[in-house]
Amino acid sequence: MQIKVAKSAGFCFGVQRAVDTVYEQIEKGVRPIYTYGPIIHNEVVVQDLEKKGVKVLNSQQELEALEEGTVIIRSHGVGRSIYEILQRKNLQCVDATCPFVRKIHKIVKKESLLGKQIVIIGNDKHPEVEGIKGWCYTKAHVLETTEQAEKFELLESVPLCVVSQTTFNYKKFKDLVEIIDKKRYDRIVVNTICNATEERQIEARRIAGEVDAMIVIGGSHSSNTQKLFEICRKECRNTYYIQTVDDLDLEVLRSTGLIGITAGASTPKKIIEEVQKGCLN
Repeated sequence: MQIKVAKSAGFCFGVQRAVDTVYEQIEKGVRPIYTYGPIIHNEVVVQDLEKKGVKVLNSQQELEALEEGTVIIRSHGVGRSIYEILQRKNLQCVDATCPFVRKIHKIVKKESLLGKQIVIIGNDKHPEVEGIKGWCYTKAHVLETTEQAEKFELLESVPLCVVSQTTFNYKKFKDLVEIIDKKRYDRIVVNTICNATEERQIEARRIAGEVDAMIVIGGSHSSNTQKLFEICRKECRNTYYIQTVDDLDLEVLRSTGLIGITAGASTPKKIIEEVQKGCLN
C-alpha cells in the first residue's frame, strides 16, 4: 500500500491563527474565556479547549446573558451587531477573524453603502456568510446552487456587487457568476475565495484522479471539507470522509494500491499523521 498526502492538507493560515489565539489566552490565565461559536469546525479541537475551560457561545442570546469575560471571535467572523453587543456590555473582545474574511466585510460594507445590492456566493447557513450579511447595508442575496442562480431576478437597473464565501468551490463560483452575467446586471464581481482554498481544491482533485482510494479528513460540520469530499468523489469513486483515525475502515483499504489523503482547513496536523499511520498499520 502506498500513500500520497496532499501538501495543502490541514490548518490554513486563518484557522491556525484563531486556534493559536485561544491557546494564548489560556496560557495568559485569562478567565473566563468564551468563543462566539466553535472556534473551528473540528470536534476534537473544540473538546480539548472545553477541557481547558473554554466555553462556546452558540447564540446572540447567550452573548447577551454574559456579565463578564473574554469573548474570542472565530476566524469565520461576525456581523457588526455582535461587536455592538460586546461594546455595550463592556466585554473584552479578542478578534481572530481571518484577514481574508475581514476583507469581504470591508467590500460589502463599502459597496452596500454606495447603494449596491450584495450577492454572496456561498452557503446561507454557514457562519462566515451570516457574518458577511451582517456588514451589508442593503439587501444581501445568497446563492449556492445553479437553480438558485437561474431563478435570481432583480430589475436590470439595480447595481450588484458579487462576492464569495472564502471556502466555496472555485469552479462552481465561476459557473454561478456566468449565469448572473447572462442577466445583464450592472455588477462588479470580486473573487474572494481564499487562495489556500483554491490550491487545496486543485491539489485534491489532482490526487483523487491518480489514486485507487481517497480519504478526506475533517469535522462533520466543516463546509470546506464537505466541498473537498464532493470534488474528490467526482474523480475517485472510492472516496471516504472521516473525522479521525477511528473512522478508518482498514478492511476496505487493505486491498487498495495507492491511497490519497487530504484534509480540510480545520483538521490538525496530528490527526492527519494518525490517519496516515493507521493506513500503514
